Amino acid sequence: VARPRPYAGCMLGDDAVLGVVPNFSEGRRTELIDAIVEALHVPGARVVYAGADPDHNRLDATVLGDAEAVRASALGAAAVAVEHIDMREHAGGHPRMGAVDVIPFMPVRGVTIDACIELAREFGRDLAEHLDLPVYLYDRAALVPERASLADVRRGEFEGLRDAVERGERLPDFGPNRIGPAGATAVGARVPLVAFNVYLDGTGEAAAKAIAKALRESSGGLPGVRAIGFAVPERGGIVTVSMNLVDHEVTGLRTAFAGVEELAAAHGMIVT
Repeated sequence: VARPRPYAGCMLGDDAVLGVVPNFSEGRRTELIDAIVEALHVPGARVVYAGADPDHNRLDATVLGDAEAVRASALGAAAVAVEHIDMREHAGGHPRMGAVDVIPFMPVRGVTIDACIELAREFGRDLAEHLDLPVYLYDRAALVPERASLADVRRGEFEGLRDAVERGERLPDFGPNRIGPAGATAVGARVPLVAFNVYLDGTGEAAAKAIAKALRESSGGLPGVRAIGFAVPERGGIVTVSMNLVDHEVTGLRTAFAGVEELAAAHGMIVT
């Protein structure tokens, strides 16, 4: 992969730290997972977390460093994922639209969200150019209000987005107006969030979806909570409520857990 131009607007102090949290649509093939994680290791970048979930069929990672390091890390790993992941053959419990599904940048220390927005927009353009990949800008980096929500960008997942683009709808911000085997990538800027999954006994996927709907902010539930519910057959037929707490100071883990527990009890289910 050719080295992109420096991001002049993001040249910050020596103590500035940014984070990038790329999510890849692979959680089962160990050799490919290892190759993606290895590509995240570049000079100046520190991989502080990498975890694969076979039920979700997804790999999440967190990388810290300066602007140059985190974007080089994300670009290198994206290249590996795009080369080896075919979304036409991908299935898992988590919504997804691309081999490298989302790449959000976030401020950690000595950097503003505005700098992360600029980085995300320039990185999105570079990603599209270097990997011939459709790229959508979301969250704080979105160019239009209707793409601020990742759920709206990813609506219909890979298959739905592919069909929409074929009709000339929901075209990407950068890259080709077609969705190939590697799908599309959402690139954004946001503050740090907490991903939190609660597993429930029983096979009541409809109940899990109902609990998630009641909890999420968009349905009038807990502020700063996004949630989905789905079955996890690989873990003995249980279900999960999978949440993103986008502002843990407003709604934290204890509140989110208590909300799931109370709603689960109303459906005759317990938290496992």
